[in-house]
Amino acid sequence: MIKLSLKRFSRSSSKLGNGNKGAHPAEKDCTSISEIKWELRTSGMLVQKRESNCLVEEMISIRVSTVSQCHDISIDATSTFGELKMILSLVTFLEPKEQRLLFKGRERDDNEFLHMVGVRDKDKVLLLEDPAIKERKLLGMARGQPISV
Repeated sequence: MIKLSLKRFSRSSSKLGNGNKGAHPAEKDCTSISEIKWELRTSGMLVQKRESNCLVEEMISIRVSTVSQCHDISIDATSTFGELKMILSLVTFLEPKEQRLLFKGRERDDNEFLHMVGVRDKDKVLLLEDPAIKERKLLGMARGQPISV
């Protein structure tokens, strides 16, 4: 972990003679911080370490539309589309491999994160059944049943 000291580029409030009365709320928070803590992520990026109060995970509500139904799903904003497919499999009874999720006109991979793609609260995601798997199911049902003339 790397520690860097915080340099302030504004006047200190003690020089102004009014204490912290006129200080901006964000400036009050900065006066209590003496050092910035950094962490190295697995991707190799050096970022500011999050405090425990910043780890509150945001839940978003997504409307998932199929051809004939709409489902309102609450999910963590940092989830992946694969995790969304797992939740949808409980609601739609389609296996995750049978599902195709589209957001902003593009099919999304299972390993893409919702917040990285731009999914926000009250956004709409389209759920389609994979046509190749649907065709295999129909062929399997046709082979299993005798064809009547």
